[in-house]
Amino acid sequence: MIGRATAVWFAILARAFANGALRELFIVPRSGAPVAHIVSTLILSAVVIGIAWWSVDWIAPGSQVRALVVGALWVTLTLAFEFGAGHWLMHKPWSELLHDYNVFAGRVWVAIPLVTLLAPVWAFGDREMNDASDGR
Repeated sequence: MIGRATAVWFAILARAFANGALRELFIVPRSGAPVAHIVSTLILSAVVIGIAWWSVDWIAPGSQVRALVVGALWVTLTLAFEFGAGHWLMHKPWSELLHDYNVFAGRVWVAIPLVTLLAPVWAFGDREMNDASDGR
């Protein structure tokens, strides 16, 4: 399960890069950075939920608790990549990296780790409910 969940996280990472490129190339020039930040957050949240829903059967967590473990793995990998690569590879100061999480400054990026944590749980629960209604 962990190996499959990690493989799916790499698919999420690729979509996150594409989302960032979309934001910088098309959304920021048309709407400005503050609006682009919110739109980009909404897009990536939808993408993470969609990938979780699409992949939950393959990951096969087997229970809500194990689905939460998948979400915790995804959040850990996401934050490690975001802060590790952001600070040590892209040489961004910690203050700049943390800025996206400052809801008091109108930043809503904190939704990404929350959605990433909960998306596998939601997807697994949806599949469980559908299986129950189908009599499985």
